[in-house]
Amino acid sequence: MDLDRIRADTPSADRHVHLNNAGAALQPARVVDAVVEHLRLEQEIGGYEAHDAARDRIQRAYEQVATLLGTNASQIAMVEHATAGFVAALSSIPFSAGDVILTTRHDYTSNQIQYLELAERFGVEVLRAPDAPEGGVDVGAVRDLLHRKRPRVVSMSHVPTNSGLVQDVEAIGAACRERDTLFLVDACQSVGQMPVDPEGIGADFLSVTGRKFMRGPRGSGFLWVSERVLDEGLTPLFVDLRGADWIADDLTQPAPDARRFETWEFAWALVIGLGEAAGYATEVGLEAIEARVTTLSARLRKGIAEIDGMRVLDRGPRLCGIVTASHASIPAGDLRDGLREAGVHTSWLSRESAVIDFDEKGVETALRISPHYYNTEVEIDRAMEILAALVSDA
Repeated sequence: MDLDRIRADTPSADRHVHLNNAGAALQPARVVDAVVEHLRLEQEIGGYEAHDAARDRIQRAYEQVATLLGTNASQIAMVEHATAGFVAALSSIPFSAGDVILTTRHDYTSNQIQYLELAERFGVEVLRAPDAPEGGVDVGAVRDLLHRKRPRVVSMSHVPTNSGLVQDVEAIGAACRERDTLFLVDACQSVGQMPVDPEGIGADFLSVTGRKFMRGPRGSGFLWVSERVLDEGLTPLFVDLRGADWIADDLTQPAPDARRFETWEFAWALVIGLGEAAGYATEVGLEAIEARVTTLSARLRKGIAEIDGMRVLDRGPRLCGIVTASHASIPAGDLRDGLREAGVHTSWLSRESAVIDFDEKGVETALRISPHYYNTEVEIDRAMEILAALVSDA
């Protein structure tokens, strides 16, 4: 990995220490340039005309995203963010009263809220599989629940927003395939920091955002859908003229590919930028990215554990580039603010971000530090020095 070139491609990398990549990463210059170039074109000739002029470039963005995943462009739907894709996927499943959604104790807050909305409105039952003793979902328990409860869908976050845990989606996907059960994966925190193969996972849906580890523009994302979903004719609850044709008075025909999960109006400049981000990550190499992120996050966890009163919260057999920690008496928001004043960007989470996980760990807030491959060991050590000083002063 040519770190000097990568940091040169990231103009602000030397102006501050950005360790908030689980929130929104710093974009490579070519990503921003691609977005601005299309916006300039819209300014010059108009939005519709710019869309027509850039059709080949937009199609290339689909292909760049597909290449990142090792899949086909026809299986990619462009959406505004991971939640938009997740909701479109979830809404395409024809739930009936008594159907079961099987999920985990670590799913993203918005996803948990949506499950509960389905339970309230349609009488769907929400089951959360227990954790294994070492952390992460208990795969054996999932297999047992698949056998006994026959869920309509298994839905889970690959990497939670509130922890460095990497869930064993491959094992869960294999269990779903054995039972012919739909599998919906929220991969917004994993794609871009590690290789993710939706076919290998056995997923039917994979929702992703652009702004996090993909280093794309905010307001961009995509949904990958399996050939099985397309063959079965699943469509979002509220499909529009982008996703379906109105062919007779009372008859519609869904688009033959993943476009059925898109909507007509979209910021195509951001799609182009997302494509550039996917292309950049592919060039750097996802295996190299994961190795780098794993090394930096391990350095962070070691440094945090050496600060009096700080506690690393991440648990599980496999951890990634999201590092969460808490202090016995100092609110995480205060630590985030102190770090930001010193030029170190992090974020913090409240209990509402992860009710089950935080209650189990006995914390109200958590500091979240998320390095990426463009960060350096010097930056990690600098962040730990500042954090130690904040704790000491407090």
